Amino acid sequence: MRDLPLREYRPVPALRASAHEVRRASTSAVDVHNHLGRWLGPDGSWAAPDVGALLALMDEVNVEAIVDLDGRWGEELEANLDRYDRAHPGRFATFCHLDWDEAATEGFTERLVASLYRSVAAGARGIKIWKDLGLHVRDAHGELLMPDDARLHDVWAAAGELGLPVLIHVADPIAFFEPMNAENERLEELLANPDWSFADTERFPRFWTIMSCLEAVVASHPGTTFVGAHFGCCAEDLAWVGRMLDSYPNFNVDIAARIAELGRQPRAARDLIVRHPSRVLFGTDEFPPDADTYAIHFRFLETADEHFAYSTEDTPPQGRWAISGLDLPAEVLQQIYSANARRLVAGL
Repeated sequence: MRDLPLREYRPVPALRASAHEVRRASTSAVDVHNHLGRWLGPDGSWAAPDVGALLALMDEVNVEAIVDLDGRWGEELEANLDRYDRAHPGRFATFCHLDWDEAATEGFTERLVASLYRSVAAGARGIKIWKDLGLHVRDAHGELLMPDDARLHDVWAAAGELGLPVLIHVADPIAFFEPMNAENERLEELLANPDWSFADTERFPRFWTIMSCLEAVVASHPGTTFVGAHFGCCAEDLAWVGRMLDSYPNFNVDIAARIAELGRQPRAARDLIVRHPSRVLFGTDEFPPDADTYAIHFRFLETADEHFAYSTEDTPPQGRWAISGLDLPAEVLQQIYSANARRLVAGL
């Protein structure tokens, strides 16, 4: 056993802790962070292949609506709108993207703004900004395009003028920017997905450099609503997230794909959420959605259970730890589950 590989270690906790099964949200919920389109599919297929089955699942678990972040632009946006928003009014809200390939040509600002206006006219309800901005997107001179680049000022301003919330994911977990060595708490995940590592300082800016860019954008555009994906893109540092929420009324966060982080610091997470109940939104980033995954999220938000799995996978994907529930008050749950989303996203 002394030579047992860590990947084969499957400890079964002997702990006998309270356990509550929560198969249905206590109040109608909106999943503001999910992927239903074709953008992320390896074979170009829809992430939710059967819309009827998806709607049945939503009814089963009390999820009233899902925000589809895969709208892209042009014909792909139209396809998502036809499949979801137009076919099932009120149950879906599709966000558009920006075509960052435009950044490689001078004068891209005007084209991106024009694209936003076309997407809104088609029916887009918000904008999804992915981490490629700041990590991969380059301008005509081969330089990285950072979120706070002056050439993007009119883009963020246009989002505010159009009333579009900007759900923005910059950077990635802090450990992804650290060396892949024995001290990296996400080493297993990075070994399985080596292209997720941004440790190369020659190729990628540092985590806090990107986060400073995010803050600069939020601070300089008070008329634009931003939703920091994955708990403000900084779930490992709740003091930073709290300062952002304290400082910028236009900044919000979702919990998508970060209950593993929040659940290992449940007292701090609960305190922060209760302090800012109108600024936190429910989301999963688990696609295609399933009842068991939703049940884990509901248990995390609604119960005081301790030391339970944050994932249905045998080996926890984001780290070998368990989480504890937040036991949020009913009035806070109502805001997080749906009220905040309805306020920020038109059409729900």
